[in-house]
Amino acid sequence: MRYEGAIYRPPSEADSLILQVTIGCSHNKCTFCGSFKDKKFRLRTLEEVREDVEEAKAYARYIRKVFIADGDALVIPQKRLIPIIELIRDAFPKLERIGIYGNTKSILKKSVEELKALKELGVRIIYLGIESGDQVVLDRVYKGTTLEKTTEAARRVKEAGIILSVTVLLGLGGVERSTIHAEETGKFLSKIDPDYVGALSVIIVPGTPLAFEVKRGTFEVPNPYMLLEELAIMIKHTNVTHTFFASNHASNYLPVKAWLPEEKGKILKSIQYVLNRKDPSLLRPEFMRAL
Repeated sequence: MRYEGAIYRPPSEADSLILQVTIGCSHNKCTFCGSFKDKKFRLRTLEEVREDVEEAKAYARYIRKVFIADGDALVIPQKRLIPIIELIRDAFPKLERIGIYGNTKSILKKSVEELKALKELGVRIIYLGIESGDQVVLDRVYKGTTLEKTTEAARRVKEAGIILSVTVLLGLGGVERSTIHAEETGKFLSKIDPDYVGALSVIIVPGTPLAFEVKRGTFEVPNPYMLLEELAIMIKHTNVTHTFFASNHASNYLPVKAWLPEEKGKILKSIQYVLNRKDPSLLRPEFMRAL
């Protein structure tokens, strides 16, 4: 397999075959993200993808899950994406699902009918980074979209019958907008009603614009207990139909997971226990946190 640079995938794709169909991220302007700064965005050709698929078949024919990388592979035009999906589907007879990153812009480039066509070919889950439900925060980090557009993108994914898994980023509002960021994100999650929510915690990546803001003193990172307060506030304000909420990513100080709304009370109680104790031994050590 030919991989260019570091490869990122959602935690739930840990046992998936990762195919790098795009290089880098089509947006690549978010101030907090350093994942793709060393890559110039481009699409791989069908022949390049075919070579990787053939290599994978030689060693692991009975693949059940495939994740299409890099960031925002859904941006590939439908006429080019369908042959790639068909290639993957035909190569692995035991395939159960294909997962893919998307952003608001790339999702909105596809109609509900086009998304349904992808689902029929095996795309079962789309991962969408919303980061915050506070438009002020989104603008500050150059997310490049609006909450209204993201609402429509989420609606299209759900109408197409594809699982919607979103990520939010604790601490992204800094100390200044910590509470507002948490409240508004919970409210926005309630509005789009995703199937899965993954909460990560901000980690300052050297060389990113956000790192320079920290150095200048214009952005203050919330401490671990403020991040837990955000997590609790966010969950309190999240009123969904049936969503799996998890903060088990390696960036988080406290891994929790719960079905909402069924287990909301239980999970809030466990977070409050840690907040009341303020015992560092209950938190993930700093050296173990990672992106």
